[in-house]
Amino acid sequence: MKALVYEDVSKIRLAEVPDPTPRAGTDVVVRVELTAICGSDMHVYHGRECGLDAGTVMGHEFIGTVVETGREIASLSKGDRVLSPFSTSCGSCFFCRQGLTARCVAGQLYGWVEGGEGLHGAQAEYVRVPLAESTLVVIPEDVSHGQALLLGDVLSTGFFCAQQAGVRPGGIYAVIGCGPVGLMAVASALELGAKQVFAVDRVASRLRFAERLGATPIDLDRVDPVEIVRASTDGRGADGVLEAVGNAPAHRSALQLVRPGGTISVVGVHNEEQFAFTPTELYDRNLTYRVGRCPARSVIEEAIPLVRRRGDELEAVLTHRLPLDRGVEAYTMFDTKADGCVKVALAP
Repeated sequence: MKALVYEDVSKIRLAEVPDPTPRAGTDVVVRVELTAICGSDMHVYHGRECGLDAGTVMGHEFIGTVVETGREIASLSKGDRVLSPFSTSCGSCFFCRQGLTARCVAGQLYGWVEGGEGLHGAQAEYVRVPLAESTLVVIPEDVSHGQALLLGDVLSTGFFCAQQAGVRPGGIYAVIGCGPVGLMAVASALELGAKQVFAVDRVASRLRFAERLGATPIDLDRVDPVEIVRASTDGRGADGVLEAVGNAPAHRSALQLVRPGGTISVVGVHNEEQFAFTPTELYDRNLTYRVGRCPARSVIEEAIPLVRRRGDELEAVLTHRLPLDRGVEAYTMFDTKADGCVKVALAP
């Protein structure tokens, strides 16, 4: 089959690789109908995350059709249209029972093979899904392919970010970073009842998208976000800040924007060795700091009502759709934000 594979830093290649087959009775094979490039893929692409074996099939976002099942599969059948979170989960371990499926003791992240061990990704014509019955979700008939693709990662992550921030009706919140996850966080915060959501970024096309979703855009290259947010909150600051970037400047901005007693919710993937602020700065303002990988499998069903209400608006985040054969080009487009690119979907 054709697949996009990792070769080295900044080197992705379209290659012919073996078709996947079930390795265990709980596996299925899915024919990929739509996949995508994620901001997390760029950490590998730029070498910020290291260790991936050359030849690893990239990607962890996909929807498709079940074409082969292991002998223990009972609740899934060939022909089922399914979506997947970005990692697998068993559904029965301590962490899965707590809803923290991202920390499943048997879970694996698609698109990460290191030292010969791991799970190949979904930027390919087919993908093997371990623990399939507890990982995959059958796509509701009224949810489109693009909407289902968002549910598996960026929408569930944005929704989790809003939940983690403790968004409540009537509150005022700020989202730092209006990439795909940040935009989904904007929509999710409004869905959960936020009175006002400030969207902070420096890319004009992203700010326009956030405004269409209902946010108040702030171009941090033109104005001071802190002044604007405090002016709208009697000088207090935002009740919560949703950080969807994953770097030290975003951390500092979150600290400056949040009010005393507020919450900083972080889903941006960080690679720094230390925090951009001190424990004292948190203590002196009674702040809550919450961070971590989204337990997407547990969040998907909660986010489906948002898709049903605003699905077409959200799906517009997929600004570019290209065939898998143009995947190398798509990586460059996504990385450079060429042609107003927000997110690229790939069709094998």
